[in-house]
This record gives sequence, C-alpha cells and structure tokens, in this order.
Amino acid sequence: MAGDAPGPPVKVLAAQLRGAVRGAGGTWQLARAEAGRAPLGLRVVWMQGTVLEVERGGERGGRARLQDGSGPFTVLGVEEVPKGRPCLSAGKYVMVMGVVRSCSPEPILRAIKMTDLSENPVHKNMWNLEVEDLHRVIP
Repeated sequence: MAGDAPGPPVKVLAAQLRGAVRGAGGTWQLARAEAGRAPLGLRVVWMQGTVLEVERGGERGGRARLQDGSGPFTVLGVEEVPKGRPCLSAGKYVMVMGVVRSCSPEPILRAIKMTDLSENPVHKNMWNLEVEDLHRVIP
C-alpha cells in the first residue's frame, strides 16, 4: 500500500522535467547523470513560475501556462484546486504542486495545489537555488 503512494512532491525546473522519460507504474525518470547519480523516479512535482496566460473552463477545469526561467510549462485543472482561482492572472508568481502528465515537448501537470507567491519576491529570486540545493542532497 505504501508503495502505491506517489511520495512527496519533488522541486524541479521545467528544463529538468522536459528531459524526463516515462518509467514503470506511472512514474517519470528524471535524468541526473550530470551529477553522477542514478535517475530519480517521481510522479508529483513542485514547480514555481510566472503565469503567462490562463484558459478558463473547459472539460479539464481550466489551464494555465507558466514560465519558470528555464522554460514554459502547462498546468491543467487550475480552477479545481483550493486557492487556484485567485492565482489565475497573468503576471502572478505562483507555486504549483501537481501530478506529471507529460514531459515532452514541454511539461504538463495536473494541479493538486496552487498558491500565490507574488507578495514576496524572495520566492522567485531563490527558486533556482532551492531546486539546485535539493538535487544536491537527494540520494
């Protein structure tokens, strides 16, 4: 049972996720050969970025296109998550936790949680360093 759980969200950049390949059991394998490490299996990710555009409604609960500095990514179901709607305007800097649906040609997530981080620019300024630091310590 515990083996079926998706595990905690892993902080990633769009460029990192773009290179991931589908693994077994719905996981995605994030390449880490540059760091001399084995691929990291993940299902749920934590990403941050600036909202570029929003498409409301539709059968998928709305979608948003974001940019994190390394590249764009798309988030589905943005109108179906708690606190998702207030984050849905171009220019807002947001955190998204979501299940990875696709990685190529660009990442697509199904939102689980969204939070507006626009109030404090430190979130945006530190994001790349947070991700880099995390990937240095994950075995």
